Amino acid sequence: MFEFFASLHWGAVAQIVVIDILLGGDNAVVIALACRNLPAQQRVRGVLWGTAGAILLRVVLIAFAVLLLDVPLLKFAGGVLLLWIGVRLMAPAEDAHENVKPADKLWEAVKTIVIADAVMSLDNVIAIAGAAEQADPGHRIALVIFGLLVSIPIIVWGSTLVLKLLDRFPIFITFGAALLGWIAGGLMVNDPAGDRWPLLDTPAAIYGASVAGALFVVIAGYVLKKRRTASSATHSR
Repeated sequence: MFEFFASLHWGAVAQIVVIDILLGGDNAVVIALACRNLPAQQRVRGVLWGTAGAILLRVVLIAFAVLLLDVPLLKFAGGVLLLWIGVRLMAPAEDAHENVKPADKLWEAVKTIVIADAVMSLDNVIAIAGAAEQADPGHRIALVIFGLLVSIPIIVWGSTLVLKLLDRFPIFITFGAALLGWIAGGLMVNDPAGDRWPLLDTPAAIYGASVAGALFVVIAGYVLKKRRTASSATHSR
């Protein structure tokens, strides 16, 4: 056990926890919406069983994602998707929870949570798989599971506190979006399809791509957010 913790890439663990907290707010809202019509004595069980099912499914999805990232051009595609996810984090779209119906039976609520979480977790899956790339190949799945086990309780029981913190200090969202851009840049430049160009495998190229990804997400997200704010102000007149 001690050897496992000693061999962990703690930087990647920290990134996984931050990513899951920032991108897990929607999932916490889904859990609350799905369980709100359950009898009081069943709500805790609904949250626990739904969360357990969602974690299990997410681990399976991430395991597949980690393996598939070795296929040429998939890292590049994942990086492009992560750039979009980072921009979306800075400039969120309209409310996406309208279709989540509250359930009045325990297993209906659990099913709703698991299905909704699977649909909404593509961003988490790609981002966490990208963060796990930094670790030794033999430790990646264990790293993902450990990161999820650390962050899920924070999401489920601390989501209100986290949301208040993000509302009060929006700079954390910018840092989180920049982190996603940083991971995206590293993923794209490390794609196996680029192995024919040794220059891409240098620390300068990897660092430069990571910085470029972070800057792109922050600038594009800021511009998109300003446009949406201006558009909303125009429509409200």
